[in-house]
Amino acid sequence: MSDETSRTSRQNSNSNNSGRAKRNTPKKKHYLRNGLITVGVIGVIGVAAGGGLYAYYASSAPELTDSALKGTSQTQLLDSDGKVFYTTGNQTREVAKTSELPDSIKKAVVSIEDKRFYQHRGVDPRRILGALFANFTGSSLGLQGGSTLTQQLVKLTVFSTSSADQTVERKAQEAHLAMNLEKKYSKDQILTLYMNKVYMGNGVYGMKTASEYYFGKSMKDLSMPQVAMLAGLPQSPSGYDPYTNPKGAKQRRDTVLTAMQENGVINEKQLAEYKDVPITKGLQVDHPDTERTAKNAKISDAYISSTLDELQKLGYDPTRDGLQVHTNLNLDIQKKAYDVANSDDILAWPSDDMQVAMTVANPSNGKVMAQIGGRKNDSTFGLNRAKQTTRSSGSTAKPLVDFGPAVEHLNWPTYRALEDTPYTYPGTNTRVYDFDRKYKGAMTMRDALAQSRNIPAVRTYDAVGAKNSSDFLGKLGIDIKADKLVPSNAIGIEVSTEQEAAAYAAFENGGTYYKPNYISSISEQNGDVKDYKPEGKRAMKDSTAYMLTDMMKSVVTDSYANMIDTPAYKQAGKTGTTGYADDIEVPDGAASDTWFTGYTKSAVISTWTGYDEPNTPGHYLSEGDEQMLALKAYGQVMEYIMTSGVIDSDGSDWTTPSSVKQVSQYGQTEYEVRGASFDDPGLDKLRRSSSVQRATYEDDTLSSSSSNRSSSASSILNPETRNAVGQAGTQNNTNGAQANNTTGSQSNNSANAQTPNANAQTPNANAQTPNANATQTPATGNGAQNNNSQTQGNTGNR
Repeated sequence: MSDETSRTSRQNSNSNNSGRAKRNTPKKKHYLRNGLITVGVIGVIGVAAGGGLYAYYASSAPELTDSALKGTSQTQLLDSDGKVFYTTGNQTREVAKTSELPDSIKKAVVSIEDKRFYQHRGVDPRRILGALFANFTGSSLGLQGGSTLTQQLVKLTVFSTSSADQTVERKAQEAHLAMNLEKKYSKDQILTLYMNKVYMGNGVYGMKTASEYYFGKSMKDLSMPQVAMLAGLPQSPSGYDPYTNPKGAKQRRDTVLTAMQENGVINEKQLAEYKDVPITKGLQVDHPDTERTAKNAKISDAYISSTLDELQKLGYDPTRDGLQVHTNLNLDIQKKAYDVANSDDILAWPSDDMQVAMTVANPSNGKVMAQIGGRKNDSTFGLNRAKQTTRSSGSTAKPLVDFGPAVEHLNWPTYRALEDTPYTYPGTNTRVYDFDRKYKGAMTMRDALAQSRNIPAVRTYDAVGAKNSSDFLGKLGIDIKADKLVPSNAIGIEVSTEQEAAAYAAFENGGTYYKPNYISSISEQNGDVKDYKPEGKRAMKDSTAYMLTDMMKSVVTDSYANMIDTPAYKQAGKTGTTGYADDIEVPDGAASDTWFTGYTKSAVISTWTGYDEPNTPGHYLSEGDEQMLALKAYGQVMEYIMTSGVIDSDGSDWTTPSSVKQVSQYGQTEYEVRGASFDDPGLDKLRRSSSVQRATYEDDTLSSSSSNRSSSASSILNPETRNAVGQAGTQNNTNGAQANNTTGSQSNNSANAQTPNANAQTPNANAQTPNANATQTPATGNGAQNNNSQTQGNTGNR
């Protein structure tokens, strides 16, 4: 912007704002007047000698140049080997001209951010006093805070937005620069600069870019609800992300609409009409490609998005600050995961519409090594399904909601006896079923988890209680309040792969939770380097972590998951499948979601597969190979991590901690908490009870098919690992065949011998009325933890 243009614009602005004073005063008087105006600022920050201290701080304020206001500085993202894999800068925002900004979006931003924008001169004493009063009283009247739009532009240009930087000196300099800014630019120019610079979430900067990103159209074509959503995003781009938190996004949008009505921009009738519009209306799932896409950026798209979000939370603007960001990305693992997700030569994906999400992390510190947000999507900053969406987890919830809390809070041993008998949710007529509509009678907790039986899991949740379950989840980074948990959550909760990978990592490392972290250090332009070392928090006892790990080792060895089993390294994990309600017209055995989350000592991987719109005709996972894809994708990536030398991997078994006692029960090795008391009815006692005797015992259809599924194990392992498997693969197939002739207990012959004869009972499971109200999977984009909305009942989770 030339000086002549600035002067012309300033003259136009002055003619439109006749109440504004002429500014031909000497420089010394400028300082005096500015000092008086900022007495309010100084009062808020507790400085007594307002004018003098203001002048002192103002003299050392940084320079606010035209290029800094309009330009950007590139930030480099480096992988764990120190190699640049992405550079951001001007490419991440499209600059709008003042003439391109429609009145609707200007009025929306002013209404919610600074309603007196056109009256003040950069600093608003009335606003400061209002924010101060709100801070003291806790009133919601302080919604807009003390900073004007001009001050916010100053912060975005020369200061960090981190709360740690809100110092007395910084606030005085901010006020000084804001008032100087208003002397040079018109109000509309300042508003344009702000709207071009502000962060809008998902790696997007500027409202023009955000309009295209979120709605696929220019700002002038936005509806009023869409305008309001964009205007509300800058306050908390992650908190009001319509993909991650649609409920919060709608609340924020409606707050903006209310402010617009109070400011006279819309009337009450329009307000009511706009509030009824769903937040997802017109929201884009896929985003058009741009020049930003490069080879590594395309491969690492989800990781880049997550890193930029983390940067913003730390108070940085990567397009302004010119940073070198050292990340935890292992580009080799990322490329492998990308190939597995996108190549039809590695896995037989049924269609390009089928999606996948994957998070790979180091379980010892929470460092995310790779992340996949989708497949067959070449757009930049496409929907990151690994983080921005949550789906029904199926039985991968059982260690988190049921069995983990049972060991932690009730001291249950791995051999604790449970009933797989007819069960109705408390206070309802809703029956709980398994995928095979059959019952197994009495079984140990280990077998219930390995065979993924639903009824023993729900009975365990009953014993644990919502509070203990909620506490256990919360310590693992999954925030579901006790009053929001319902019994059906025992067999499925809404989570992302990022959340579940972090939660399962605590089982591997002995009970410590690490929040997923993408950044290891940040080098600033001034030479300062900030290191970010993961800080873990104790989430469970080491006895709980070890016993759950040992139980989940049985999932890998003694269920259809044995297709990924190999003697080359020890691993533990859990399968998860979500079925459809009976009133949804899909083939028998179809699923909406499949999961596998597992780990070794070196890596934890959580994988989800499914469709964005699972209730669309044809968007289901057929029984058989399609429902094995999450497991197979996990197997491919884990094998690469553990055998390729890409990291210094450790495939050894876990060491039993001193807090755990090894015992022999029912002919096999089991574990209990050393010195702890617990309630256990015992298998023999349960088998003698009338309720168990009335249960139907039949062959487990999953067990009968596990030999067929495990026979394909070699097809998902590379030749080196196939050779390493040797007799182990054959042994697994043999075990599967043996299980087909038992009651489904996939432990050993001793345990099988104790189970009642499957053929001696008359089947009655199929005679019961099917539950038509099974849990349905939300469409992609529903990021809310809306577990309470799940119907209590599920016919096909496993």
